[in-house]
Amino acid sequence: MPAPFVGVGSVHPYTSIVSVELIIRARAGEVAIAFLRDKLLTELHREPTDKGFAVGDVYLAKVRKVAPGLNAAFVDVGHEKDAFLHYYDLGPQYRNSYRYTKGSVNGSIKGSLLNDWKPEPDIQKEGRMADVVSASQSILVQIAKEPISTKGPRLTAEVTLAGRYMVLVPFINKVSISSRIKDEAERSRLKRMMQEVKPPNFGLIIRTNAEGKQQAELEADLKHLLSRWDVCHHNLRNAIPPKKVLGELDRTSAVLRDLLNKDFSTIHVDDELLAEEIRQTLEKIVPEKRDIVKHYKAKLDIFEQFSVNKQIKQCFGRQVMLASGAYLIIEKTEAMHVIDVNSGGRKGGNVDQEQNALAINVEAAKEIARILRLRDMGGIIAIDFIDLYEAENRRTLQKVLKDAMAEDKAKHHVLPPSRFGVIEMTRQRVRPETEIDTSESCPTCGGSGEVKAPILVIDEIENALNYLLTEKDLSGLTLQVHPFVHAFLTKGLPNQQHKWWWRWRKWVKVQPSSTHQYLEFSLLDAGGNTIPV
Repeated sequence: MPAPFVGVGSVHPYTSIVSVELIIRARAGEVAIAFLRDKLLTELHREPTDKGFAVGDVYLAKVRKVAPGLNAAFVDVGHEKDAFLHYYDLGPQYRNSYRYTKGSVNGSIKGSLLNDWKPEPDIQKEGRMADVVSASQSILVQIAKEPISTKGPRLTAEVTLAGRYMVLVPFINKVSISSRIKDEAERSRLKRMMQEVKPPNFGLIIRTNAEGKQQAELEADLKHLLSRWDVCHHNLRNAIPPKKVLGELDRTSAVLRDLLNKDFSTIHVDDELLAEEIRQTLEKIVPEKRDIVKHYKAKLDIFEQFSVNKQIKQCFGRQVMLASGAYLIIEKTEAMHVIDVNSGGRKGGNVDQEQNALAINVEAAKEIARILRLRDMGGIIAIDFIDLYEAENRRTLQKVLKDAMAEDKAKHHVLPPSRFGVIEMTRQRVRPETEIDTSESCPTCGGSGEVKAPILVIDEIENALNYLLTEKDLSGLTLQVHPFVHAFLTKGLPNQQHKWWWRWRKWVKVQPSSTHQYLEFSLLDAGGNTIPV
């Protein structure tokens, strides 16, 4: 059984021990991944299994037209809307990429390595798209932003391949080290080591995860990236655009690659096949963590078991409550998000107004940083905090928000509070915002405006049970209902559940489900499959 749910903003009793878990739910058409830190939901990824255009996918694409006024080109990658490629996203080595792509397609370039490659000169930094790219050209591009709203994908022609410890950048001869690695001796060690082993005309960006790793681990990651580049080269041969020539890892593997660290304690997966695939992935990237994968076999929905559904309901609505009684109001427009901080029923007691406002703002800033990651909110974000009159307190608030955003891997920039108490910030948006509708239809009228007696739902349930237990002669049924209805059916002696046993001499298991609306119910057979009723 999981530990009890820790509410929003509360402190886990074992603060010195960080528990990091992944909860993975596989359903038809979607894999959902919940990242829990000390039982608190901090990230949620939902990956359609029939996904189309994902960040990192590499395409052989055809230029539709060049737009000189935008200094950009519209490119066909197979999406209903043409993708957008700006001149600044071509990359300095565009001529090398174009020549390599053309040679790989027609077969004149036989291998993926660049040992004998003679580099082309870089394109001008402030050049014009029309001087470099022309309509109908076939070019190699990578998805930089997924399609959002009415816009097509955003592209880059500077193709890079990300691994666990490094990023492979073809056509340059430079090794760069993540700025988050501060130790100069370690930076020098990594740079020297990778310069010795990398093949000619390939560059590397060493990621923060590489800190302290041995040469064997780093070389294995480099070998894996070079093998993926070879797959890309092979798929280019005789390719006709638009064609995907290299797919990014699925979201599950990408999350494991980017988030997995020594703090991870458990990965719970409710699908046996997916659990085995994850074990195999861990075997390649971090073998010592292979056994942390656990196949969840209980019938209760895995997100229900680990309180993920409850936290989703708390965090994805227009109003988000804080532990102190204060709350956030989150509004979305096409161009930006606006977040309003309200004190709610919180009272300052003997604390003066300024200190009370600072305490609420600090709590809100930490929660906002979590909400931004969880909902993957991007673009311009304006946060209206409670007014602070002392400059020192305003600086403290900005620092708290910056510190809380430090773990966010998306690029972001936080401005100082304005004289109206508003903090403006930007956060990189590379895929559509995660949106989950937490509202429910009216529990009695279902939106029709006409009320049905709630007690009649028991009659509906009993009619369905009578049909399945007597006419279909089924057994081992499970009834899923709203927690309020569950309490009505199971509390007290004798209760409704016992009456059913006496009536049909078959036990019906009753499960509470917070995803069900008030008068909604569903029935599962002995194998856990939903029975249409």
